[in-house]
Amino acid sequence: MILSSALQAIGLFIATNIDDIIVLSLFFARGAGQRGTTARILAGQYLGFVGILGAAVLVSLGAGAFLPPGAIPYFGLIPLGLGLRAAWQAWRGDDDDDDDAKIEGKNVAVWTVAGVTFANGGDNIGVYVPVFLNVGTGAVVAYCIVFLVLVAGLVGLAKFVATRRPIAEVLERWEHILFPTVLIGLGAFILISGGAFGL
Repeated sequence: MILSSALQAIGLFIATNIDDIIVLSLFFARGAGQRGTTARILAGQYLGFVGILGAAVLVSLGAGAFLPPGAIPYFGLIPLGLGLRAAWQAWRGDDDDDDDAKIEGKNVAVWTVAGVTFANGGDNIGVYVPVFLNVGTGAVVAYCIVFLVLVAGLVGLAKFVATRRPIAEVLERWEHILFPTVLIGLGAFILISGGAFGL
């Protein structure tokens, strides 16, 4: 029973978090050369994912008033806002970007990673709630433990992808365009697919 729950949790985690590899890889590209980037990204991913799990567990326990299903799409405003801010900074600082600044990278904030992770977790919440509603408390705990263990693996995989030479070169060269584009696209997708603002 426990093994079955663990295997189901692994499959569910992969299905709902595979898209995070791209976003996390861009965070690694953005923070290339900065000390503590991996620790900040890992901490932010854990904070955001704990928020996702907490929301899914609360909703599945009947705390619909805490997070009504109609509110989930509006979390798309978080990556949309962060993406617009990053685009503005890239556009404003484009002229004085020298090679040293590009090599140094930018500081990646824990709260930024956490916010994007949580905002991108609307589909996770939507998938986890029905699963949690259909299994016992022990299985929910097992799912949560497996998910939290796999978060570290997800961050490690994203770092691996971002540090492969050909990928790293592309990310380093185009990060200032890719990072805001992915965040804006992610935010718009969350808003539109969830029907926010009647879209």
